Amino acid sequence: MNSRFDNFFRIFFAFTDLGFLCLLHLILLLNYNFDTNSANISHVVYFIMTIIFWLISSYFTEVYINDRILNFKKFARRTIRAFFIFVIFLLIYLYFSRFRFNREYLYISFAIFAFYLIISRLIFLKIATYIGKKKRALNKVIILGNNTFAYDLVVKLRKTNKTIDILGCFAEQKREEINKLDFEYLGKVEDCIKYAISNHVTEIYSTLSPEIYSEIYEIAQSAENLCMRFRFVPDFREFVNKSVYFDHVGEIPVLSLRSEPLEDFAVQAKKRLFDIVFSILVTIFLLSWLVPIIAILIKLDSKGPVFFLQERSGKNNQPFKCIKFRSLKINKESDTKQVTKGDNRITKLGKFLRKSSIDELPQFFNVLKGDMSVVGPRPHMLKHTEEYSNIIMKYMIRHYQKPGVTGYAQVNGFRGEIKQEEQLIKRIEYDVWYIENWSIWLDLNIIIKTIVVTIKGDENAF
Repeated sequence: MNSRFDNFFRIFFAFTDLGFLCLLHLILLLNYNFDTNSANISHVVYFIMTIIFWLISSYFTEVYINDRILNFKKFARRTIRAFFIFVIFLLIYLYFSRFRFNREYLYISFAIFAFYLIISRLIFLKIATYIGKKKRALNKVIILGNNTFAYDLVVKLRKTNKTIDILGCFAEQKREEINKLDFEYLGKVEDCIKYAISNHVTEIYSTLSPEIYSEIYEIAQSAENLCMRFRFVPDFREFVNKSVYFDHVGEIPVLSLRSEPLEDFAVQAKKRLFDIVFSILVTIFLLSWLVPIIAILIKLDSKGPVFFLQERSGKNNQPFKCIKFRSLKINKESDTKQVTKGDNRITKLGKFLRKSSIDELPQFFNVLKGDMSVVGPRPHMLKHTEEYSNIIMKYMIRHYQKPGVTGYAQVNGFRGEIKQEEQLIKRIEYDVWYIENWSIWLDLNIIIKTIVVTIKGDENAF
């Protein structure tokens, strides 16, 4: 799909959704006769807040940044997530607002906007399906190569792009085990351009190595001259048994072993904004009254400071002072010995603080300071970082991003004491997966799971 049409799609839906939301509230405001001027003003303010909340929700869920217009499932999921966050924002606003609102007005505005989103997306699906059928008739593809990698490419292309028609492949010879009914052998490589011209081919994918098939460069040049897009598809599976990612430094292609969404400055800014807003809300509505209460209880329970500060490994393995409520008796092993189940260093109050994870809450101050994020790989003691990095090859990858108050490994059952190497390996796998697949929605999902696990009780918390 060309970028011009993608941009049209994004702009069209962004303005249509926002325009409908504005029109809906304007019509409701004109048709409802409120008793007082203050009631009228309160509903106008509510109308303005709905616009702001929808813009924030759609921005965080990237509902208008759809990489494929025909990927309806992705677009629909993003819309549902945006509406879910939008509703949460509005409910929070209504709960804390001092204004009084007409319930009928609220119910109608919610229902009609939800109905509009459903209908508009179904109409889009019909249009997208129609466009897909039209483009399938126009986008004809052939493959150069006749191996398992070429066949895997065909399977992936058909699965991810419904707007192309793969006609078959060209190679030195036919292979019965590869050339099935859905992957036809069309002839030798040197005949591909002649076939492409007569069958109006628009794209050619080559899985053949130019070092072995030197004529590939000449075929590529001929295809370009005939306005056919020629694409090289290198096979790295023999050397790297995982997905690889391309980037460019100027005109030089660069191969990366992993995708890191948070390497992009705009994405970093989005995550940092989320961290600040979320941490401020936690500080105002929770820590402002909880910290004094816990501080008094800690002082009454045992001797020592309220807070425990410990150097831990941060982003790029830079140490920082991690803040926690003190849950242990003062001891000389706090920076070297991991807390274990039944540890006699844990205070009476500390057992409750650790079991409920309340001892971790001051780390939101670390988030505001910029040392940590709300969600990320949990920070380890410096001694453990040194030890674990010598055991697990991929261990230091988890330090590519800021550590988190909670993390993907923790909500999947890998927190607390590490007794076996397998536990450490699984924790690192989850941390690396999070870094490679980050999204705002993933952060929200992890936060919700953290709250659920905390309420239910985590057997690994002690």
